[in-house]
Amino acid sequence: MNQQIAEKKSKIKQLEESIAAYKKKIDQKRLEAVSLSNQIAIIDNRVSQVELDIEATGEKLASLTLEIDALTLGIKDKEKVIKKQKLILAELIRAYHEQDGKNYIEIAATYNSFSDFYGKMQYLQTVQNDLAQSVNSLRDARQDLSDKKQQTEERKKSYLVLNEELGQKKDEFNEQANLKQNLLTQTYSSELKFKTLLANLKNQYQAIESEITSVEQQVRKKLESQKQFEKPELESGGKFSWPTQSRYITAGFYDPDYPFRYVFEHPGIDIRAAQGTAIKAIGSGYVARAKKCTLASCYSYITLVHGDGLSTVYGHLSGIAITEDQFVARGDIIGYTGGTPGTAGAGPFVTGPHLHLEIRKNGIPVNPLNYLVRDW
Repeated sequence: MNQQIAEKKSKIKQLEESIAAYKKKIDQKRLEAVSLSNQIAIIDNRVSQVELDIEATGEKLASLTLEIDALTLGIKDKEKVIKKQKLILAELIRAYHEQDGKNYIEIAATYNSFSDFYGKMQYLQTVQNDLAQSVNSLRDARQDLSDKKQQTEERKKSYLVLNEELGQKKDEFNEQANLKQNLLTQTYSSELKFKTLLANLKNQYQAIESEITSVEQQVRKKLESQKQFEKPELESGGKFSWPTQSRYITAGFYDPDYPFRYVFEHPGIDIRAAQGTAIKAIGSGYVARAKKCTLASCYSYITLVHGDGLSTVYGHLSGIAITEDQFVARGDIIGYTGGTPGTAGAGPFVTGPHLHLEIRKNGIPVNPLNYLVRDW
């Protein structure tokens, strides 16, 4: 079994080396000028990378299963050792107590020769030593058993985490494959049409960005004039909570692997969550914008204004549960996730269901992970 585990780990190492090679190819392609062929090559390499990632995760799961099996056998063996040690200990205690309470003179009186007496004393000394050794062995065996049980529980937890990760990676593989197909469909495999598509996507992004910035500035001026920032409803300082139960991030802040990086740098984080998952306000604030869309090409989002120059944006929404010009408290449900391509409110920059979350400081995007509480 240990040999099988070693073979699995060797295979995992080989796969990780192949994954690193694909990452290097992707990095090299990013240095080239943006073109359709360039983007297709990046997607192809990423698909291969994710495919190997799935295989490596499967091997890790298999290795963990073997480790759990080996630990289970070790636990059974250790329980047998403890049972045997208990029997030995009981016998030693019985032998020791046969002479319990007698002094050397009393023991010596029962023997006809000093030699027999000396032999008996040596026997008792040996019993005492064996008794102490047996107690220590039993204690060590129990500690070893406890350690093995703890290791087993840790391996089982790791297995559950890896198994969930495997499902996420399979979703990512499907999204990358669909991304390539959509790009080819939209451009008809034409570099010219790709340039036109690229220009349109950049214009759409700039329009969304301008709208968010303009609305925040207007609302902040309004709140300042009304001295609303003095109210506790506008939370200041501290850490924000997470908007969803999910903590699985598919794209990070300014992520180099962001699939639409050829259009714009990613100013937030994408949190994978099933279509229609409830979204909670990560902090108390004022609803500056709640844009509800009925078309898939339209970007549905919510902007909340908080104290200390902070604001938050929640994007790709399938539903909105609040209205503009109202206060919301931390933890209030404000909307529902979307992002499934072709669904209302998803917008043009999606490959699968998720929440796009931004945190801005004085209008400038900052890394949300620096502001979200670490509660997992």
